[in-house]
Amino acid sequence: MMNMSDVAAFLHLGWDTVKRIFSADMEREVKKINLREVEFLAIDEVYLGKLHKFVTIVIDWQSGRILHVAKGRGENALRPFFRRLRRAKARIRAVATDMSAAYASAVVKNLRDADLVIDRFHVIKLMNEKIDALRRALQREADVMGRKAIKGTRYLLLRGKENLSPERLPDLEAALKLNKPLSIAYYLKEELRTLWSYRKIEEMAVFLDDWIKRAMESGIALLATFAKTLLAFRSAILNSAKHPISNGKLEGINNKIGAMQRVHYGLRDFHFLSLRLLTLHRAKHTFCG
Repeated sequence: MMNMSDVAAFLHLGWDTVKRIFSADMEREVKKINLREVEFLAIDEVYLGKLHKFVTIVIDWQSGRILHVAKGRGENALRPFFRRLRRAKARIRAVATDMSAAYASAVVKNLRDADLVIDRFHVIKLMNEKIDALRRALQREADVMGRKAIKGTRYLLLRGKENLSPERLPDLEAALKLNKPLSIAYYLKEELRTLWSYRKIEEMAVFLDDWIKRAMESGIALLATFAKTLLAFRSAILNSAKHPISNGKLEGINNKIGAMQRVHYGLRDFHFLSLRLLTLHRAKHTFCG
C-alpha cells in the first residue's frame, strides 16, 4: 500500500534494499504465471509518460491479470509472448484488440487458430473521433449563425442520445437541423451502436454491410474513410457475436496503472516497472501519511 520511500523510512532501511526485497518477491510471483489454461486475451497499448512512452500490455481476459508487458507497439513487442504461449501449448480461442493494423496482423500471423475480435468500444471510439473532426471542420467553414449552433455541441454529439438530459435535446436538434453533414454523421453513429444488439453473425453482417454502403454513399469524406476501415476489419468486428469479449477490462487496468504511477512518482527502471505491472492484480495503492 505504501511506496518504497515510505517503506524504507518506516523500517529504517536503504531504498535499494527495499527495492531488492520487492523485486525478489515479484519475481517469484511472476514465475507462477501459467499460460496453459489461458483461452481469451486482450491486447492494448498504454502511454506511461515521456520516459517509457508507449508499452504493449496483454491480459488474460477472464481473470484480468496482466500476462505480458513490453516497450513499443506491434509484432516486435508481442513476439516474446507468442513464444511463451507456444512453449506452454496454450490454446487461445479469441483475442480482443483495438483497430491497430499492427496488433491485428501480429495476432493473425502468430495465433492462427484464434479469432481476432474488434470490440464495440474501439469501433464507437473511432466513429466519435470522425464526428468530432467533422464538427471542427464545419465550425471553421460555417457562417456566424451556423457557428453559433455548432459551438458547444461536442458533448451532445459524442454521447448516446439516451444519456442526454431532456433540456439539452433542443440544442442537439438545432445543431443537426442547420448542418446536414453533421446530421447524417450523427444518425449513422446512433444506428451503428445497434450493431451489437444482433446475436447472430449472419444478421450482424447484413446490418454492417448496409451501414458501410450508406456511409460510403453519404458524400462525407470522413465517413467514407471510416467505412473503409470497418470493411477492412469486417470479420473481426463480426467475431464479437461469437466471442463477446472486449478491451473494457484493460481500460480499468489503465486507471490502476495511473494510481500506481502517482504513488511512486514514476518508475525509471523499466524492468522493475514491468514487475509492478505483472503483479498489479494483487496491488492496493493508497497514499499513506
